[in-house]
Amino acid sequence: MSNETIFGLWKDWRLHAVVFLIVIISEAIGTFSFSLGPGVIMILPIIYAIVFGIMMYFTPFINKKQSKKADTLILLSVTVFLGKIGLTVGPALPDIIAAGPALLLQEIGNLGTILFALPVAVWLGLKRESIGMTHSVAREPNVGLIMDKYGMGSPEGRGVMSIYIFGTVFGAVFMGLIAGLIASMTPLHPLSFAMASGIGSGTMMAAASGSLIELYPALENDIAAFAGASNLLSLSTGLYVSIFIGLPLTEKLYKLMTNKRNKTPEIPVQKKSVK
Repeated sequence: MSNETIFGLWKDWRLHAVVFLIVIISEAIGTFSFSLGPGVIMILPIIYAIVFGIMMYFTPFINKKQSKKADTLILLSVTVFLGKIGLTVGPALPDIIAAGPALLLQEIGNLGTILFALPVAVWLGLKRESIGMTHSVAREPNVGLIMDKYGMGSPEGRGVMSIYIFGTVFGAVFMGLIAGLIASMTPLHPLSFAMASGIGSGTMMAAASGSLIELYPALENDIAAFAGASNLLSLSTGLYVSIFIGLPLTEKLYKLMTNKRNKTPEIPVQKKSVK
């Protein structure tokens, strides 16, 4: 990006004013939660912000050029968030070590997105977008990984951002419902579901653990502690799992699936007999 483009980005006062106004309105509305069956649905300020941002695109306040500038702001905001994660993980290392191997092994479960979602994405006809979409649960560290390796404007970058937005809007709703539903139907210990709720997203963890606390109020402190430790581990180790296992595995499986799909059986040509 040229210095002129960067200067133009910071000089665009209308874009910054609209973003600031959206943040103020979203935070003023606050968080709403309500029960739905065994689950708890949480509507968070970030959901309002996404909806308002999409609405602004169809108004005269934001044009197509400004929306492209916002891509750069996403990169900057993710970078700041990754720095915040690093400051959080360091002081909590003793608690992570004390949590035991169960919390460490639960991170492997995030690889299920590759085994289950990638074949579906390829079957639906998605190209390299499917790599960004399915290599992980597509939270902030994974968005940063894809941006660093492929770039925001790449097919992989578009894929990871689409799942990031989709997970932000619907992920908390899904996690809040599925945690309470499965916990109430299976004999597994509630703390196992608390560990499973920490997938690296604060909103999804809050929704899932809130649903579990509604079902097991006597275990409120334990559920909150295990969910928080699990989420912290997913934030700290999940990026390394994606770098060394998730992303290479997704690339390999994508090549195998697309090569097999593109290969068409050759129809033997019947030679005409010469009479």
